[in-house]
Amino acid sequence: MSQAARHRATFDEARLDPDVTRLVTRLARAGHEAYLVGGCVRDLLLGKAPKDFDVATSARPEDVRAIFRNSRIIGRRFRLVHVMFSNRKVIEVATFRRSPQGEAEQARDEDLLIRSDNAFGTVEEDARRRDFTINALFYDVEDGTILDFCGGMPDIERRAVRTIGEPVTRFLEDPVRLLRAVKFAAKLDLGIDPDVVDAMLATRDQLRLAAKPRLFEEILRLMRGGASRRAMFLAWETGLLHVLLPELAVLLDDVGDDAAPATRVFRLLGELDHRTHQLAAPLDDVILFTVLLFEPLLEACEGEGDRVAAAMEFCQPILERLAVPRRVADGVRRIVALTPKLLSGRSAKARESEHYQAALTVLELHLAARRDKKALARLQGREPLPPARQTLSSGVRGVRPSAPLAWTCPSLPRISRFAPRSVISWAPRCRRTSPRRPPSTATSRCTRSWSGTACCSRRAGSRPAGPSSTAAPA
Repeated sequence: MSQAARHRATFDEARLDPDVTRLVTRLARAGHEAYLVGGCVRDLLLGKAPKDFDVATSARPEDVRAIFRNSRIIGRRFRLVHVMFSNRKVIEVATFRRSPQGEAEQARDEDLLIRSDNAFGTVEEDARRRDFTINALFYDVEDGTILDFCGGMPDIERRAVRTIGEPVTRFLEDPVRLLRAVKFAAKLDLGIDPDVVDAMLATRDQLRLAAKPRLFEEILRLMRGGASRRAMFLAWETGLLHVLLPELAVLLDDVGDDAAPATRVFRLLGELDHRTHQLAAPLDDVILFTVLLFEPLLEACEGEGDRVAAAMEFCQPILERLAVPRRVADGVRRIVALTPKLLSGRSAKARESEHYQAALTVLELHLAARRDKKALARLQGREPLPPARQTLSSGVRGVRPSAPLAWTCPSLPRISRFAPRSVISWAPRCRRTSPRRPPSTATSRCTRSWSGTACCSRRAGSRPAGPSSTAAPA
């Protein structure tokens, strides 16, 4: 066992979660090793706010459960402990793990893909089984030092992504690490070590061996972090995108002037990053995946009468390659079908779609990326989606509740939608829509209608009756 390098690191207490600090202290006082580990330590050193705090300890799950009554053991493949606090806060506590087989045994194996990773180990073994050096740092809350077994602190200082051990071996063990390297470099604004880049180019085809749902989730993570433009550029430059999304990679290969497809795609991703930073939260997964495929989808649907069918035909290989959930796949097709209606102003029916707001967001990003200020102004100048369609008073019998206030019959006065109920309650009913016949039999039907939902009956050659003569029963 090699000696760990210890680095003094004092963090502002305001940046540390007090519940996590108490949890680690309590484990240490019970006689166990306990450290903050992983992304939270990395983010603290880089000056960023940690998304969450993970704890690694020498205590077994049963021991942690015995110390904290407000906890539960989860997981079958590898057991973890979730310690619950107020406000639905959950802190994950994991026991130190080790690689399932030694480096010498791995070198002799032809298939290095890790299929089991559920062996307990020591703190050093837990550090060396991780993927990148910047993620293998352990922070000791008690004395304010960082344990570094793999040279992560120098990589933090030079802001570089480097694997622990041989890069090719690490990527063969878990091909998803290829996408994780891109994610860390893009999100944290880091460089990638040259040896790691060479290994990525050599092992990119191994992505086909990874679980499809994991690949799809990692792609969404590249889009959520507010650095999708740089992430997709790195994925395209290293050839990962040619394996996962060749339909998009071919479009990015067409590099040229401002009107080139690659320029449009990267501008659209830049607008997505800007919107993510404005909201301080990622957009919905349906919007993210639609934005990623929007430009190639537009080319696939151009000139097609049935845009939904064309989008389905284009997306089918992608859905199978990445095991895209049905909710996301259906949302992408519907959004692409709605965009022409929104652009042309025929959005009355589109507003009834559950994907209307998502389509509006995608189209705003698309027009902003195209620098089409006039079309963007027209799109944003429309009235917002109403909470419900305007209807007639519910007290009027014989009229369907969804009938809008469109008084087009010449036999009736034009009544404001803000008129009191007593004024509009006497509206006569059409014998075609009402179960009752009007009082007079000598009637002539009106040739117009209220948006196709109702019409009136009036006495031939006479003025329309007042409220007292044709009052509808309450």
